[in-house]
Amino acid sequence: MERSHPAVHPVAVPPQFDNQPPPNLRMKDLPGSPGTLGGLALRVGQFGFAIIAFGVMVAMTDFSTVTAFCYLVAAMVLQCLWSISLAMIDLYALLTRRSLRNSLLVGIFVVGDGVTSTLTLAAACATAGITVFIDNDLGKCGPSHCAKYEAAAAMAFLSWVLIQLSFLFSFYLLATR
Repeated sequence: MERSHPAVHPVAVPPQFDNQPPPNLRMKDLPGSPGTLGGLALRVGQFGFAIIAFGVMVAMTDFSTVTAFCYLVAAMVLQCLWSISLAMIDLYALLTRRSLRNSLLVGIFVVGDGVTSTLTLAAACATAGITVFIDNDLGKCGPSHCAKYEAAAAMAFLSWVLIQLSFLFSFYLLATR
């Protein structure tokens, strides 16, 4: 009876392909991080909600009699300026295909988003609280005034939600460097 003899064949090293990423390469940016289309959408949304809240408050003739309403107007102006300037930076980065991963730049985004987020939330809460106080407790809300104040506070809250998302994406990007 004849037996087969084992043969040893050398195993070739598989070829390395150039389209594979090198090890320790960072994943793609999160969709809402600075310099991405999602980041631009968040900035435009922040600006849109802030400008609506600002417009509603300025359209009211007696908003300047209440400090919380004046604070909302000031916070929305700051929010509009911050959001539109960062939207322009995001648009520039998208058009020139540049990355906004510079630690100093992302740090500025994080601090600015944190400050404007805090101011926007405080202004929205103050406006909502004063509106409830005027309407429910004092009963001195003119025709459709409270509805407009509530709409402005709601737009400020929506702007805060979007800026908080921008803050979290930027902070994550900074923290993972």
